[in-house]
Amino acid sequence: MNTVAELHCLCVNAGSSSLKLALYAVAPNGAERRLCEGSALEIGLPESAIEVGGQIEHRPLADHRAALEALLDALAPPRVDAIGHRVVHGGDHTRPERVTPQLLTRLEALTPLAPLHNPSALAGIRAVAAHLPDTPQVACFDTAFHATLPEVARTLPLARCYRELGLRRYGFHGLSYEYITRKLGVQAKGRVVVAHLGNGASLAALRDGRSVDTTMGLTPTGGVMMGTRSGDLDPGVLLYLMREAKLDAAALERAVNHEAGLLGVSDKSSDMAELLASDTHEARLAIALFAYEVRKAIGALAAALGGMDRMVFTGGIGEHAAPVRWAICRGLEHLGIELDAAANTAGAALISTPQSGCPVHVMATDEDAMIARHVYELLETADAK
Repeated sequence: MNTVAELHCLCVNAGSSSLKLALYAVAPNGAERRLCEGSALEIGLPESAIEVGGQIEHRPLADHRAALEALLDALAPPRVDAIGHRVVHGGDHTRPERVTPQLLTRLEALTPLAPLHNPSALAGIRAVAAHLPDTPQVACFDTAFHATLPEVARTLPLARCYRELGLRRYGFHGLSYEYITRKLGVQAKGRVVVAHLGNGASLAALRDGRSVDTTMGLTPTGGVMMGTRSGDLDPGVLLYLMREAKLDAAALERAVNHEAGLLGVSDKSSDMAELLASDTHEARLAIALFAYEVRKAIGALAAALGGMDRMVFTGGIGEHAAPVRWAICRGLEHLGIELDAAANTAGAALISTPQSGCPVHVMATDEDAMIARHVYELLETADAK
């Protein structure tokens, strides 16, 4: 790669029935610019469509390869130098890696640990390989940021024979946490709790920018409740559902990943904005439970850190749902958190009062930009050898 020129990196985020593309120009100084973006929706379904520039066009999209071709045709990027993929579960991989047949084999083996996410990422990688076979591809892992978890934080209390199968706490949303850490700069020093709250939600305890604990564990189902995911449950709940409700593994997966969380409690929606606009008891309970679980998680992570020097809200809910931020932070005064009601309502960058012992920030995350940076740095390093 020519280090004096910009790298045009296509960032790919593949879901089970969706595909999101974002093209970035990354300069030698590390600065990145988003040039264009688009998404494909409901892939493989009759209502499939692409969305570019806010315009939705319904068209048949049989699979991820068809979706990729349709999006690239619509976006018409003048050039693509490299492709970066978000891969949710990277297992023991601790840094971005060039996509090779050997890497694909290892990622295939991780599918049981992330059955909702990794197959989609692999489909996206294969679609790109078919359409742009000579363009280098890089896999960026959401788990890699949490490779610094100490042994006590990553170990599950299971017998060794199960732990030797790779059952441990990995943590997720690492690309988001890494982006926030870089954005904080020198403010990342000390003890920081970051709450990435969206349809998927987790929190991380950072010490000097390094992950020392996080709420998600073996899979992205664990931790606090989410849009449609249950978060942590008493294992006895699953045993009960197996024995008494006769649920098999597929039904249990639907129950905890697609029918739980905000959707399950509210019996209405997984969308926080819709719930905030609702006046039903179930909607209010779902919001209150979400805030309660996040508040408890903050307390637990503060205990892991031995206190808190800074707090950050990010993600769709974290960035935009002021009432939820307020509900979460009420009761955290013992940790030095004191919100400014007006600043919080306005969605200011700093929502704590000047007297607050723990500054509280609201920051936009950009996982695609983090992917683009990783791709640039990996290819630049490879060329320098």
